[in-house]
Amino acid sequence: MAAAGTPQPVKLSLPLIYQQKLFEELRSEDELVILARGLGLIRLITNLLHSYDAAGNNLIVIVGAEDRENAWIGEALAEHAAISMSPRARGLTVVNTDFTSVAAREKMYAAGGIFSITSRILVVDMLTALLNPETITGMVVLHADRVIATSIEAFILRIYRQKNKVGFLKAFSDNPDPFTVGFSPLASMMRNLFLRKVSLWPRFHVHVAEALEGKKKAEVIELEVPMTDAMREIQNAVMECVEVSIHELKKGNTGLEMDDWNLDSALLKNFDVMVRRQLEPNWHRVSWKTKQIVNDLTILRGMLQSILALDAVSFLQQLDTIHAAHSPPPGSTRQTQPPWLFLDAAQTIFETARRRVYSSSQRAGPDTTNIDALRPVLEEQPKWAVLAEVLQEIDRDLYFEPALRDDSNGTILIMCSDATTCRQLRDYLQTMHVKPRVEKKVEEIYDPEQDKPSAAFMMRRKLRNYLKWKREFAQVSATLFSETQKAVAGAVDPRLGRSKGKAPANKRRRVRGGGVVGTGPGRLDNGSIAQYFEQPSEVAELMAEVQITEEETKQKEDVVADPLENMDDYYQLYEMQDLVVIHPYEGDQDEYILEEIKPKYIVMYEPDASFIRRVEVYRSSHNDRNVRVYFLYYGRSVEEQRYLSTVRREKDAFTRLIKERASMSVVMTVDPKDAEDPQEAFLRTINTRIAGGGRLAATAEPPRVVVDVREFRSSLPSLLHGKSMIIVPCMLTVGDYILSPNICIERKSISDLISSFKDGRLYSQCETMFQHYKSPMLLIEFDQNKSFTLEPFADLSGSLSSVSAANAGANDLQSKIVLLTLAFPKLRIIWSSSPYETAEIFERLKAHEAEPDPITAVKAGLDQDTKADEQVFNAQPQEMLAAVPGVTPKNIMNIVLETENIKEVANMTAAELEPMVGKAAAATICGFFAKDLLEDEE
Repeated sequence: MAAAGTPQPVKLSLPLIYQQKLFEELRSEDELVILARGLGLIRLITNLLHSYDAAGNNLIVIVGAEDRENAWIGEALAEHAAISMSPRARGLTVVNTDFTSVAAREKMYAAGGIFSITSRILVVDMLTALLNPETITGMVVLHADRVIATSIEAFILRIYRQKNKVGFLKAFSDNPDPFTVGFSPLASMMRNLFLRKVSLWPRFHVHVAEALEGKKKAEVIELEVPMTDAMREIQNAVMECVEVSIHELKKGNTGLEMDDWNLDSALLKNFDVMVRRQLEPNWHRVSWKTKQIVNDLTILRGMLQSILALDAVSFLQQLDTIHAAHSPPPGSTRQTQPPWLFLDAAQTIFETARRRVYSSSQRAGPDTTNIDALRPVLEEQPKWAVLAEVLQEIDRDLYFEPALRDDSNGTILIMCSDATTCRQLRDYLQTMHVKPRVEKKVEEIYDPEQDKPSAAFMMRRKLRNYLKWKREFAQVSATLFSETQKAVAGAVDPRLGRSKGKAPANKRRRVRGGGVVGTGPGRLDNGSIAQYFEQPSEVAELMAEVQITEEETKQKEDVVADPLENMDDYYQLYEMQDLVVIHPYEGDQDEYILEEIKPKYIVMYEPDASFIRRVEVYRSSHNDRNVRVYFLYYGRSVEEQRYLSTVRREKDAFTRLIKERASMSVVMTVDPKDAEDPQEAFLRTINTRIAGGGRLAATAEPPRVVVDVREFRSSLPSLLHGKSMIIVPCMLTVGDYILSPNICIERKSISDLISSFKDGRLYSQCETMFQHYKSPMLLIEFDQNKSFTLEPFADLSGSLSSVSAANAGANDLQSKIVLLTLAFPKLRIIWSSSPYETAEIFERLKAHEAEPDPITAVKAGLDQDTKADEQVFNAQPQEMLAAVPGVTPKNIMNIVLETENIKEVANMTAAELEPMVGKAAAATICGFFAKDLLEDEE
């Protein structure tokens, strides 16, 4: 089947010049394609797959596809097949955990087609020869930037290339950044992919620029929206906190490479991952302050996005939640607040955010004067008014200057960053014309300001909900404080002879600097920001200010009600030109949104570089569709800087890739067309075992390891296979890796080790290993990029509060390991710093041992009546065979091993069956099948 891999010329949906040229490249040779995000990668892949699907008699495997990508590819292949009317096209078949039957998968593989298989199922099927790699016509790898040396996808490609030298291999990626990190990153990724050529297609590629910058350009109207003074103050204050946090990180970790630790990089989405990746190898050595600052950076960077995306009330509620989460428990004296809460900029953040929602004013009461009161402010987001003006402009254009008839639907498409912003805009557009009823005099002059869109109704409703939430939050906090005070008052430390949490009477708390900490407005004694709770009277006044008016009461059911509550009243059809569709950015899904909706007007509420390119591709691909794009962004904001930084970093990444490709070695991998030297293969499989007297024994059979199929989540089976070991996947009951008839190894990562200690699973696993193997071992494997120590995972909480130190130490991970060794003195524990080191250890352990038997390994731990081989072989035929009279749990194993299928058993004579099952059972089995045959003839 692998030889029938020539794609057939078919009708393609690739109208642009760069798409056609790239498609011709892929049809002629194997290569890695790195395409700029937004240029239509999925469309290119579906057209390529359809060219092979239309040819028929092909077996194509897709590796690394996500669930939603499978849906897009399957739908596109079905559409291509319907348009081209290809009789041989069969579409896409997704193989995942729903396909539990081994026989069903084997039958599908034999029939051929295009399959998207999850990586765990694919690697097991290839190792067990359920899917013979030699029959595969070719592989298509998606998200090639994720194929690192230890990934399961690299394992799959290695098996494929070792056993199939002629099948094609094509890899795709739209993320160039991972190919530029490290030393010679592109060359390393090419070796993992077993490819020799890379094709780079950035936005500034000559063919891409020619296709997208022609006469059919979309009309783009750029609208720079100024931020309010309060928003700018908050943004500057958050940026100051971020800058101080980065400075503290640099000062506390001087030995690391910190060129990218700056304010510009902090705006990118992967900044947190980058900092953690550099700190994780020394995580047990960094200070507690550093760990806290790393967590604070994530929170602060989220606030930079929230100040622009959330409304004033929601942003204040988020700040209250952050402050409560980082405040010490009521009655506690521990200093657990983040360092940024002690800055003046933090006070600016909280006070300005509160001032955007309500402000303090003075009024004269009947009995007192100058009583402070709270008045709602409810500052609106500036983009809301601009969005309303854009929609009004579109309506005026459609009414006064109707455009010429084209293929567009006239739909207005509004694109946002996430679903939260979509809900916010939906509420605003539904309520922006709701006005309170005001009694007007006859002589009153008409005020045009009253007809302007406003978010007053929505913001008043949000403020009411916020005040209710804040009141309940204050009650919960007060209850927790009172309970804690009771616990503190009743708890006495017997070792100290005084109440916990109280300082001795003759001791004074030391203050840093020798002075008294300033407790300005809104600060605690330690200098951190105090949490603000409104007084009940202030809450009552605010609630009175934002009471629902009569007009709002009438509008509430029509505007606020959920249409899903009564479908009969709200279900109706609308014309496409009457629709305003609000949708979040979803990557490649946006291409299908554009093709299905066919919008004439697109409002980009938030900037996104990849979506701009998708609009360019959409407009350039359709001559009969006119598109007008409104591009909204906050001027001099983090939003603008993040957009510009993203575009610049992508351009720099492609520039570095072009330079590395120019200087890269020509021979990247072994040419798949070259036949392997038999002598070289023999030398690589030599197993040198030193016997008594130094005698070397050489065997042509490579070493074998039996691996539990659940272990293919880890990278260790791939590394063992890379050391020329035969991997035999089985469903094991005892152990994870069987190295020999005597050595059984239970592998534990740190997280799995902790959980197995908690539920007692590890103790029972050690018991079963000692029952069936002479040398059971426990492998504790650490992550390669993390610290090789148990200290960060130690659970020392409560060691000082417990009465007995011995009971406190029992919660420690090291103590639990000691208790395990006391319970099993002969248990050997292997400490491995990484999967690479584990592979070296396994190789040394097997040097003097015999090879394991997979059948025996599967039988271990099973009941005698349990059919062990159904763990290895197809379960469905064994169940059918077990129902035949004369077949017992004892003789079914011999039948399975000696015969191919049930048909062969049915056609065998009693003399042929007698060596496998015995004389009496053979006569019974033959009589059963002969009886059925006679009944059929009658």
